[in-house]
Amino acid sequence: MTLANYINDLLYRYDCVIVPNFGGFVTNKIGARVNTTTHTFYPPKKQLTFNAYLQHNDGLLANYIASSKNISFEEAIAFIAEEVAQWNEKLATTTVTVASVGSLSLNEAKQIIFEPNPSSNFLKESFGLAEVSTPSVERVKEVAIKSLPATTKESRKTIPLYLKRTAAAAVFVGIAYVGWNGVQNQQQVLANQEEAVEKKIQSATFVIENPLPTINLNVSKEDRNFHIIAGAFQEEHNAENKLAELQDKGYDASIVGKNGLGLTQVAFASYVTKEEARKALEIIKESVSEDAWLLAK
Repeated sequence: MTLANYINDLLYRYDCVIVPNFGGFVTNKIGARVNTTTHTFYPPKKQLTFNAYLQHNDGLLANYIASSKNISFEEAIAFIAEEVAQWNEKLATTTVTVASVGSLSLNEAKQIIFEPNPSSNFLKESFGLAEVSTPSVERVKEVAIKSLPATTKESRKTIPLYLKRTAAAAVFVGIAYVGWNGVQNQQQVLANQEEAVEKKIQSATFVIENPLPTINLNVSKEDRNFHIIAGAFQEEHNAENKLAELQDKGYDASIVGKNGLGLTQVAFASYVTKEEARKALEIIKESVSEDAWLLAK
């Protein structure tokens, strides 16, 4: 794998990936949005930027490469430096593409310009979500309703007044009668349905004659009894501060209890086997802290 591929992988899990002596790729989560002009819906994503001033080696990228390639931390640093040198050489004449992250180029002032890949989404929660475009919704056109032709004076005169009033009264009484009967019939149907349901509930026994056999699952959990200690603290709040600091740097840190002197111990990480713990300890002592040590519980 190339350096660009390792950066690509880490951006799914971390908000900042620093390339030593080159710059850092920083992410910022943005919510879902809609483009009312193109009628396109965009899912939440991580917005990518590049900061050329973030060049300090925080150990994240080097540790990941060392673990993936099964090499030492120093060899990982050398691998990064070699790839960065190739990037700088290419930037002098052309554009450098960083996997699916985006592309890098130089402007007239010899400053690095980063153009993120618009089709990439490094937010794990949005995995599988794609942009959706819909056709615009047109308004329903108003339809003019033609009025009925007016009756003539002669036709109105031919119908006696008492017949008009009688017919109107009959229509009103008929409508009222039909409406009332409809309401009564609907209420009676609902009452019958409620009564039938209540009888079924009262008569139900909820007894299962042939239940399925009980399944017992035995789940084994591997214990991480080998801890790389970053420090021991008399005050618990100092231990919690150290824990937060290590977690911010990307370590799977934890508090592993108190020692015989009553000091709270904070670990960079914990491992199942002693062999993998020793390998991680060598990397941490070379790149982070020479005072780190291995605790076996």
